[in-house]
Amino acid sequence: MAKPAIQAVTFDLWDTVFFDDSDEPKRAAQGLAPKPVERRNLVHRFLERHAPLPRERVDVAYDTVDAAFREVWDKQHVTWTVHERLSVLLAGLGRSLREPELAELVRLHEEMELAVRPDLVRGVREALRSIHGKYRLGVVSDAIFSPGRALRELLDGEGLLELFDAFVFSDEVGFSKPVPAVFEAAAKALGVDLPELVHVGDREQNDVEGAHAVGARAILCTVARDRRSQETKADAVCDDYRNLPSILEMLSHK
Repeated sequence: MAKPAIQAVTFDLWDTVFFDDSDEPKRAAQGLAPKPVERRNLVHRFLERHAPLPRERVDVAYDTVDAAFREVWDKQHVTWTVHERLSVLLAGLGRSLREPELAELVRLHEEMELAVRPDLVRGVREALRSIHGKYRLGVVSDAIFSPGRALRELLDGEGLLELFDAFVFSDEVGFSKPVPAVFEAAAKALGVDLPELVHVGDREQNDVEGAHAVGARAILCTVARDRRSQETKADAVCDDYRNLPSILEMLSHK
C-alpha cells in the first residue's frame, strides 16, 4: 500500500540544525573554559561560598551524576532536568543551597549555550525557509543541558523560531527519543497522522528507528556528522541540505 503524502516534517536539533559543541572554539577564543569544566567550576564556586570543599570532590560527584544521567537517558529514555541533576549532585556531596542560589546555578547551566552560541549546520537555514509553508514544521529534540526555553531562544536568535509550528522537547514532555510518545506528541501538535510525518535527524536509533516504530518516515541527516549512514534503514539520507526539498518530494510520491 502506498504511503500518504508527507504533510509535516520534524527536525532534531543537535547535529541536525545546530552543530553540537561548535561553541567550544568560540569559548576558547574568549579565554573561557570548556562547558564541562565551567559547569564544575560553577558548582565549586557556589558551594565554596559557604564552606571549603576540595575541587576533586566536586569533579568526582559531577562525573558520577553525569554517568547516572547517561544511563537513565540511554536505557529509560528520560532526560533529567538540570535542577534534578544538580539536586542529586548536592545530595551526594552532603551539601545544600538555598533555593534562590540553586535556581541561579541551574540558570547558569541552562543558559551557557545562550552566552556563547553554537553554529547552524550548513544550509539548514535556506532549506527550512524553502519548505516552510509547504509542510508543517516541528522540532523534536532532547534537552540535555539547554532546556526547551533556551533552545527556542537559540532558534529565535537565528530567525528560525517562527518557521516552526510545534515543539516537543524532552524536558517538557518527560520522555526522549525514541519513545513513541515523543513522536505521537509531535504529530498531534502538528495536526497530522503519523504516516504523514517524516522526521529528520542524525542518529539511527533515536531518529530513524524511533520514527519508524510509530509508522512515520525518517531521513538520516549526515550534513554535520555521518553516523554510519551506509548501514541506515532510513527512508532517505540527506548529505546536503540543498537536496532536502527534492528528497521530500520523492518520499511524498514514492
